[in-house]
Amino acid sequence: MGQQEINKELSAQQLRLFEKHLLSDIRAIEQMESKGLFECDVRRIGAEQEMFLIDSAGRPAPVAMELLERLDDDHFTTELARYNIELNLPPLSFEKKCLTTLESNLRSYIELARKTAQEQGSDIVLIGILPTLNKNDFTLDSMTPRPRYYALNDAIMKIRGAEYEIYLRGTDELYIKHDSVMFEAANTSFQVHFQTCPENFALYYNIAQAVAAPSLSIAANSPVFLGKRLWRESRIPLFQQSVDTRRHPLHLRKSLARVSFGTRWVQQSVTEIFKEDITRFRVMMGARIDENSLDVLQEGGIPKLKALQLHNGTVYRWNRPCYGITDGKPHLRIENRIFPSGPSIVDEVANAAFWFGLISGMAREYGDITRKMNFDDAKTNFIAAARRGLRAQFTWFGGKTIPAPDLIINELLPLAEQGLRQSDIDARDIQRYLGIVRERVKTGQTGAEWMLNSWAKIRCSRTLHECLATITLAARDRQRGKKPVHEWPLAKPAKKSDWRTHFRRVEQFMSTDIFTVGEDDSIELVLNMMEWRTIRHVPVENHSNELVGVVDYLSLLRLIKNHRQEKDILLQPVKMIMRRNVPTVTPDTSTQEALGLILKHSASCLPVLHDGILVGIITEHDFMRIAGHLVDEE
Repeated sequence: MGQQEINKELSAQQLRLFEKHLLSDIRAIEQMESKGLFECDVRRIGAEQEMFLIDSAGRPAPVAMELLERLDDDHFTTELARYNIELNLPPLSFEKKCLTTLESNLRSYIELARKTAQEQGSDIVLIGILPTLNKNDFTLDSMTPRPRYYALNDAIMKIRGAEYEIYLRGTDELYIKHDSVMFEAANTSFQVHFQTCPENFALYYNIAQAVAAPSLSIAANSPVFLGKRLWRESRIPLFQQSVDTRRHPLHLRKSLARVSFGTRWVQQSVTEIFKEDITRFRVMMGARIDENSLDVLQEGGIPKLKALQLHNGTVYRWNRPCYGITDGKPHLRIENRIFPSGPSIVDEVANAAFWFGLISGMAREYGDITRKMNFDDAKTNFIAAARRGLRAQFTWFGGKTIPAPDLIINELLPLAEQGLRQSDIDARDIQRYLGIVRERVKTGQTGAEWMLNSWAKIRCSRTLHECLATITLAARDRQRGKKPVHEWPLAKPAKKSDWRTHFRRVEQFMSTDIFTVGEDDSIELVLNMMEWRTIRHVPVENHSNELVGVVDYLSLLRLIKNHRQEKDILLQPVKMIMRRNVPTVTPDTSTQEALGLILKHSASCLPVLHDGILVGIITEHDFMRIAGHLVDEE
């Protein structure tokens, strides 16, 4: 997807021409395999680092274009949103001190980006999903102004033909609709690459699939999205649903999302994956192709396979096959898209070391992994790891069910160590990076657990927005050091902070745990609800769940005072005493505007509506809290 000259509207003839180039590219790979043209005398590793840009309050900072201009470094590039950037690291030979070098390169480039960002009032944070994101951050205004991103959005929306529906359930539950591909921008990852020969591709790729689950369980770092605690690695379902082009009932027709784990083991060649993806997924967009790959081969050259690479860039397997050319020689590699960004640089390199070592070690120890486990078990394990992280249970060789920590400590870490040692990796590096993984598993503190435990500590005394901002800024601060996440203390609110940043908009402090009644419900019910829940305002909805009024405690007091002799007064319907035509606000209403409405209408509360639906409420008590901050400050 790095190409800029993208055609999002293909005529029928252009589509057929692009498909012709796509099929020629497949035949070219098959010919290169048969002729032994792929590079096999060296094994390289590589990495791509995606990162969030944030402001001083921990909110996304849409300054990517300005930052990249100031950096003026080809290692950095854009991502889908204006608050993301990507770092592409130079490849390294898989030997000796490559892991230390990988960490050193990451630190130097990220520090360069951080220093440059700070010069313009922003900062860098490595995190799978930024906790402080809200729905307003996913409008097309936040999209990076590059043709390929608009083309991607238009193409996916054209195929899908309907709004996106995101549904996730963990500790909390999230259901939300959206009208663009921008939810993809909520996800950032640390992608690592492992080069392999064509004849060994199936062997290594299948192992990468088998170890995807335990690799993900140690790395989980994305438990929160839009203020909801969801999966330990919520990137997995969120990314799948955010670019899903399927629109038919899933129970009636078997199909595959463009983000997927795959459908089966690879038998012999990388072309099996490419052919399946071409078969299953329509061409979404095209580009001008100025070479015929088969002609280039016949003339003794190495084709770029532009059509195949463009189509492959619109299919997001968690382990994705990649084709490239280095120093004039073509190569194949496996791109691991499983790892989230963060929680720290050394944690990321430890995750990569574990994965590299496992692939190498299991290949030598077991060979063909497909004889040891079923593909469906590998896939099910992967979902379990995304849901529960280190708390997952895996179905392993021989159908055994093993808790993730036991499998990793007792079986997989020794295999990873063996694989790294046999690959001639420096012994001290092996001890250091795998030691980090071992201690993380023993303590149980992944990035996800650190966030959730910090949430539990902070949320009881702070607003949701304060809680999320505190976690985000604490993660940023701890990343500046060199300690891995299992050594991090939990986040806690700063003793001195600018409280104003948490009360600028209604959505930052509104209550979303709302208790409502119907307009025909009894007054007695409302009275008891107020007593039981210690609340003073109850919104009233009609049968279509539309807000029609509010009952407040003063109305009830007046009713009881004026009708104390009437025995059945509490059996009267709520609509008898509710306040109609109440002023309302939206989540993005400024606090100053909301306060103005409170004063203008002499209201004691303001219902918060989004697209006409009640999503929250703010009361005079919330403004008393703001006043309390002002008094404390004075």
